[in-house]
Amino acid sequence: QVPVQLVGSGGGSVQAGGSLRLSCIYTAYPFAMAWFRQAPGKGREAVAAMSEHLGSTTYAESVKGRFTISKDSLKKTLSLQMDSLEPEDTAEYYCAADNTEYSAASRRLAESSYAYWGQGLQVTVSS
Repeated sequence: QVPVQLVGSGGGSVQAGGSLRLSCIYTAYPFAMAWFRQAPGKGREAVAAMSEHLGSTTYAESVKGRFTISKDSLKKTLSLQMDSLEPEDTAEYYCAADNTEYSAASRRLAESSYAYWGQGLQVTVSS
């Protein structure tokens, strides 16, 4: 596999109902990319994932209809648009990438499916 480097940006603090956008610049040409999050005292969970060749996007039930994952291949940037934010969305967010794609949604949302990770981006939503 060609190593992938990921550098995230964005995040911050917002009131409930507000919006934030996260970005992640990447190197190489990963086939699978995703966003994960980890709230204080909890494990890391998938938020959204997308596959280059399968042309699919997958979302966690908790964010469907509110979050949108997208990728600009020319700018080599992965983004996560977060709308209608809730206090429960407060967490450290991470972008992830791998050169292996999976057809099963469960695998696309699995932390073990990604070898490369960006740094954490803090998102805080107040009520």
